Amino acid sequence: MRASGGALVLRSEPLAVLGSPLQDAAGAAAGAVPVVAGGLTAADASTDAVIAIARSGPRVVGRLPGARHDAAAVALGGRVYLFGGGNGVAQIDEIVRVAPGHPSSTTVVGRLPAPSSDSAAAALAGTAYVVGGYTGRAWLDTIVAWRPGRPARVVAHLPTALRYAAVSAAGGRVVIAGGSVPTGAASRAVYTFDPATGRIAKAEALPAATTHAAAASLAGLAFVIGGRGSSAGTASDRIVSVDAVSGRVRGAGRLPRALSDLTAVSLPGRIVVAGGRSGTGAVTDVLALSVAAGSRPAGAAAGRAEGAAAGVYAHTGRSMLSAVTRRMPARIYVPNSLANTVDVIDPQTFRIVRHFAVGALPQHVTPAWDMKTLYVLDDAGNSLTPIDPRTSRPGKPIPVTDPYNMYFTPDGRYAIVVAERNARLDFRDPHTFRLRHSLAVPCRGVDHMDFSADGRYLLASCEFSGEMVEVDVRRQRVVGTLALGDGSGKPQDVKLSPDGTIFYVADARAGGVWEVSGAPLRTLGFLPTGRGAHGLYPSRDARFLYVSNRDAGSVSVVDFASRRVVATWRISGGSPDMGGVSADGSVLWLSGRYDGEIYAIATRTGRLLRRIRVGAGPHGVSVWPQPGRFSLGHTGITR
Repeated sequence: MRASGGALVLRSEPLAVLGSPLQDAAGAAAGAVPVVAGGLTAADASTDAVIAIARSGPRVVGRLPGARHDAAAVALGGRVYLFGGGNGVAQIDEIVRVAPGHPSSTTVVGRLPAPSSDSAAAALAGTAYVVGGYTGRAWLDTIVAWRPGRPARVVAHLPTALRYAAVSAAGGRVVIAGGSVPTGAASRAVYTFDPATGRIAKAEALPAATTHAAAASLAGLAFVIGGRGSSAGTASDRIVSVDAVSGRVRGAGRLPRALSDLTAVSLPGRIVVAGGRSGTGAVTDVLALSVAAGSRPAGAAAGRAEGAAAGVYAHTGRSMLSAVTRRMPARIYVPNSLANTVDVIDPQTFRIVRHFAVGALPQHVTPAWDMKTLYVLDDAGNSLTPIDPRTSRPGKPIPVTDPYNMYFTPDGRYAIVVAERNARLDFRDPHTFRLRHSLAVPCRGVDHMDFSADGRYLLASCEFSGEMVEVDVRRQRVVGTLALGDGSGKPQDVKLSPDGTIFYVADARAGGVWEVSGAPLRTLGFLPTGRGAHGLYPSRDARFLYVSNRDAGSVSVVDFASRRVVATWRISGGSPDMGGVSADGSVLWLSGRYDGEIYAIATRTGRLLRRIRVGAGPHGVSVWPQPGRFSLGHTGITR
């Protein structure tokens, strides 16, 4: 089954039945459990019930501070937060943390800029975005951003005020579909909001004017589910997908019956839909929506559909090379730390095609933000050796103190040199590398990092003190530290999940990967992978995370959706360390840190394709060119 244009189609199946009819509730996921809160009963009365839809069936697990309906909800860091709502008498400005199973912990933790109901919300990178609404007298055109522990603030204005819009997050953007405009008419308009730039863009229109619909994300797309027209009694069974990257809107299936005012919750691999209103009143339906077999677009059209499914990696899908990198020859750049040399390998022939000396202790080969230059980080040599990736020839070294690693801020304004032995992050000009600001970090062995989806903060690992440090990028200040486990580990590489909610942190001593939330900064879980867990690399379709286990001589494959290890690839006698995935996604290249060799591994089968002898101590290998719009540094983190 496939919708027109190759869009994904969702199939539905009954999941459970609510204890009583419910509509206009707010919903989000508490971990892996869908939670619906508040809403209207069959008698059109507001309720304060918090209902968890567990495997054993729906049950009331808590109470809100007061009854309310038409609130908005999101999940942040494994917790559910409720925004505003109405109680039949007035609109509410409360932001409520919902703790299922612990009624006394359901508490007010913040305030909206204005009391409002009829809004909708989505979460990206630890931030909730509350869209539109109604104050009791005025319709709202605002997008309000809120993070735990910080005040809510207006960050954008919609082209028109909206109530009852369908809102979800996909492709690193907030998708806003339909809703009611101040005249009372339903809208066909679809907008996307990019938190990184603050820009609102218009996508394709919905097939029909729709309000009072639900929205949720799955497989990198936003889905608008059900809803109705401008007048009551016009409920729809339509499901529509929105590609936040391309702006395309496509039919994506049907509900078993027409419903408006329903609640949708995104979960790994499915969407749970609860309650709603049919032609005869509120309902007790609970449905599970999942991708219908055979409905995935074949071939992904040169990576575009893959990109849409990749969230923060939406522009790094298979062969999605930019105009800058498209004509660069494919090469593998190997810094040999103990030999003070670089070997350049042709991935087609598996042969070394260039070899040259660099400064002392080269650690990584790092692509510049604009992708036009590669830099060899000569750590003990206190220099950067530039490489022209069009010719693979080195240039004149640039003096820089202690460049163990290097990253670039997402806006390209600064290079961040990770001065590990000096316990600093040095913010430098990204072209001249002149020092702008040196930030001391309160930990030992700072070495790897990644940025939040909106670029507002970064998390860096501190190898020798077993900690993570959070840095506000704009203010260039440390805003938090986190000990991993008992603090005895050795955290290494850091990589953000495609949906922007989890930072994966390899821990060499613990032998696995930590799952860390950046907002708030806390540990969510741990996945055992193998001894010496070190490097982390997303697959081109952003479905999997490849984890190199240096001491175990293996690579673990983690499924992003289920957060589980689904395969382990063995490299007999090897020490897989750092590297990257080929532009077409077919080969994972890794250095053999202790064995003076490079590994080429087929990502489809995990088969070792080739071992290539190189210099002593190969470390931060760069596979170039990489898909993407710009580089965040390291060995090629692109977005």
